[in-house]
Amino acid sequence: MNREEIQRHIPHRPPFLWLDEVVAVDETTIHARKLITDDLEVFRGHYPDFPVLPGVLQCEAIMQAGAVLIAQSMDVGEGKVPVATRMKNVQFRKLVRPGDTLEIEVSITERLQETFFLKGKASVDGKVTTRLEFACTATTIEPKV
Repeated sequence: MNREEIQRHIPHRPPFLWLDEVVAVDETTIHARKLITDDLEVFRGHYPDFPVLPGVLQCEAIMQAGAVLIAQSMDVGEGKVPVATRMKNVQFRKLVRPGDTLEIEVSITERLQETFFLKGKASVDGKVTTRLEFACTATTIEPKV
């Protein structure tokens, strides 16, 4: 699944789309990727002399992958999108720098009606950079008029 296909499943758009491709997806798991290029706007202000991808943006990438998973594999109803409602047990374990490829893996651990509980991790070169548990609820998004 390329960026265009990803954007059919979630409302995120550049510059806040943190997924480049979905490598694999099934009913309960997803594997996605994001290439961290040195021209990302965030690096102009976040440690400009030693650019580091903020951990919160790694969490965002993981949650966006979870949203694609939910939208792709679960019936959440017409006009609804998954919205993050909780994060817990967040761990930042390794710096992510320009030139790295973020490998993102998310799995659904439980579903209660339109609330989904997930766990996810991001890694670079096989080493975990971020790990978290989170929840999303399918929510109706009204277009802005």
